[in-house]
Amino acid sequence: MTDALTHRQKMLTFGGILLAMFLGSLDQTIVSTALPRIVADLHGLDRFTWVATAYLVASTALVPIYGKLADMYSRRTIEVVAVSVFLLGSGLCGLAGEFGPLPVLGDGMNQLVVFRAVQGLGGAGLFAMAFIIIADLFPPAERGRYQGFTGAVFGVSSVLGPLLGGFLTDRGSNFLPGVAGWRLVFYVNLPLGLVALWFILSQMPPLRPRTAPKPFDFVSALLLMVGLGPVVVALQLNKAVYGWSSPLTLGLLGGGLAALALFVARSLRHENPILNFGLFQNKVFRTANAALFLMGGAFLGVIIFEPLFMVNVLGESATRAGASLIPLSLGVVTGSLLAGQMVSRFGHYKRWMLGGLALLLGGLSLLATMPPTVPYYRVLLYLGTCGLGLGPTMPLYTLAVQNATAPQLMGQATSASQFFRQIGGAIAASVLGAVLTLTLAQNMPAAAAPVAHQATLAEGPALAAASTRPTPAVRAAFSKAISRVYLFNIFLVVGGLVMTLFIPELPLRKSNDGPPVKIAE
Repeated sequence: MTDALTHRQKMLTFGGILLAMFLGSLDQTIVSTALPRIVADLHGLDRFTWVATAYLVASTALVPIYGKLADMYSRRTIEVVAVSVFLLGSGLCGLAGEFGPLPVLGDGMNQLVVFRAVQGLGGAGLFAMAFIIIADLFPPAERGRYQGFTGAVFGVSSVLGPLLGGFLTDRGSNFLPGVAGWRLVFYVNLPLGLVALWFILSQMPPLRPRTAPKPFDFVSALLLMVGLGPVVVALQLNKAVYGWSSPLTLGLLGGGLAALALFVARSLRHENPILNFGLFQNKVFRTANAALFLMGGAFLGVIIFEPLFMVNVLGESATRAGASLIPLSLGVVTGSLLAGQMVSRFGHYKRWMLGGLALLLGGLSLLATMPPTVPYYRVLLYLGTCGLGLGPTMPLYTLAVQNATAPQLMGQATSASQFFRQIGGAIAASVLGAVLTLTLAQNMPAAAAPVAHQATLAEGPALAAASTRPTPAVRAAFSKAISRVYLFNIFLVVGGLVMTLFIPELPLRKSNDGPPVKIAE
């Protein structure tokens, strides 16, 4: 589909896709530092976690659907729709509460939650389509060096997001008098998104499907969203309030899993399923996605709980706790770029996966054994080591899946990889949060018990920012709890390493048009 494109056209398209992906990645981190001000302005402390949860639910549920649509229609059209929906959601988020309560939507906080869901509907496509379009532009033998940049984009946005969010929240009103600074956290997406749209519309080829599209299965799409939504919400509920055995949690999990079972049953019978379950017969697809599921949890296990250690054990400020993640992000950038370049040059991806996981295990082992008196700089070194190990997991597992997948199923296979990473992170965040809560309950002095909150994907940054300087007893309790969290995180990485050992090492194809290599089961 792209053989006739010049190198300049490919690189301009690649730049537009990375910019769109940067928007989605930045939005996952930039909002966290603005949340305290948003809550104060919109009077929504009781619903602040839903600002993150609404985005997560929408973006997770739509990833497989974007992959299917990419296999049926022009990739450019789907990308334009995704960016446009994301920008619409961003603009609406910035306007939340400006005109007071609205019919149906209610007050400003309710409006923001709904508009964040709209933003997530577009954000899902920014990630899924980036990897799909890169697969169209470059054959597997060359793709590693370009997919390595996706990890770099994610790492840079992880550092820039909290810093930019804090700056705009505190000083943004100086640039636009009369506009609350936190609103610029959403408005900043608009000019960047318009530039990305210009690149995509003016430089990107249509990238049409290789076969005539069949009718889209709307029933399966509905079942998927109805199933995944309640499951993700149940995982994100504060288990200190809604425990695993509470009627709400069980009801959401039961209803969601029932809808997902119906989705699987329909997909197995439908001529044009959203996810072709025949992909699971591919050994590379099975094992690589199982590893991604576990690695998604391991990554969030560091991102969420390390700021808690910094604040509640070392007594650092929220600003220094956030800054401590910079070495992690720089390590991810370096590891991702290096692994991508080496794979494109030498053609072996499995050894870099295993090397990265070994390095990650070393870093996590150091984090798990930190005493409460560990120096700040030493934690930074440990986090940098973890980042270097995590870096290769960004591009290489997806590359392995794409290299072993038929071209007409590339969208579904690629989006499935993103989906398993995201859902693995959501599940692990909930489980690791439960480990933290249980351990704190066993070790926290009674007078300090109220700080033993559930740390979830939605609550982590705000919980760290809200903490006060800890007493020695609180420091000891948090140190033990977070060490146990890292121990469980090590089990996730060991599981990912075992699955990686079973991924077949296939020659990287030099063309996008050739059939995938036959895999011996």
